[in-house]
Amino acid sequence: MLSRTPATVDVMTITDEDCLAETLAFNEQFEATAASRPTRGQAPDATMLALLRRNRLGGHTPPVRLPQGQDRVVAGGVRVRAFVPDGIDGVYLHLHGGGWAFGSADGQDERLWRLAVRARLAVVSVEYRLAPEHPFPAGPDDCEAAARWLVDHAAAEFGTERLLIGGESAGAHLSVVTLLRLRDRHRITGAFRAAHLLFGPYDLSMTPSQRLFGPRRLLSNTETLHGSYELFTPGMRAEQRRDPEISPLFADLTGLPSARIVVGTEDPLLDDSLFLAQRWQATGAPVQLGVVAGAMHGFTLFPLTVTEREQGREREFLTTEGR
Repeated sequence: MLSRTPATVDVMTITDEDCLAETLAFNEQFEATAASRPTRGQAPDATMLALLRRNRLGGHTPPVRLPQGQDRVVAGGVRVRAFVPDGIDGVYLHLHGGGWAFGSADGQDERLWRLAVRARLAVVSVEYRLAPEHPFPAGPDDCEAAARWLVDHAAAEFGTERLLIGGESAGAHLSVVTLLRLRDRHRITGAFRAAHLLFGPYDLSMTPSQRLFGPRRLLSNTETLHGSYELFTPGMRAEQRRDPEISPLFADLTGLPSARIVVGTEDPLLDDSLFLAQRWQATGAPVQLGVVAGAMHGFTLFPLTVTEREQGREREFLTTEGR
């Protein structure tokens, strides 16, 4: 049984119900091994912080670094990692997840290189500064700087002005924040032609699904989300986190590009995607909302049938949008 019936959105589809048994079985196995995993979202000591950052998100081993990744420094001293295939039809600005405190631009080399080749995209992943050492607004500042650099230099660097943006979890949040900053601070709209947003938190004061999810030991739950917000915006009260510059669900979304918004039914951030999709659609911009049956937060990190399918849908969206 699905845990929730998503709200009505014209473009919403509930996907992968034929894989529900496999997906829920994986969730159950993940919960059963929770005791052996370090807890994210709390204030870790230096040793635990280093361990979490060294290992893959959702895993216990370091990520694989591919030789195809090119480490660069762009405007404002922001570091990025670029994947440039032989044929390029666009540039995808990728913002990684990890609760604003973990993850890295080189944490998903295999996936990003595969996306670059199959979608014919130059993929530029941002090594934005992480909390708690660098709380808000450091990470958003770095993403904004990288986006502005692409607006100014993509044609010369990559031979195309077709720009796309997206990310997972905190990276999805940063993607929307970046689009809003480009519009509000620099009067730049239309440069990024589409946004791909995977299971992002868009209300850091906590939507109902975040508050009600409870202590289930999946990749994220109520406690770990609250802890992540404390690391990213230390000392802020809930009402302060409703500032549109922090929680884009409260922002005016006018002028943003087409979007694809994806979340699983077993994700505490379910409401965030449902509500954002409704508000995005209300502006008149095209939006697709995919709700993956039984999927937990961060499901694309794991070798599941729904992961393979979702990556195919992501690739199709990024290949076709904004042409």
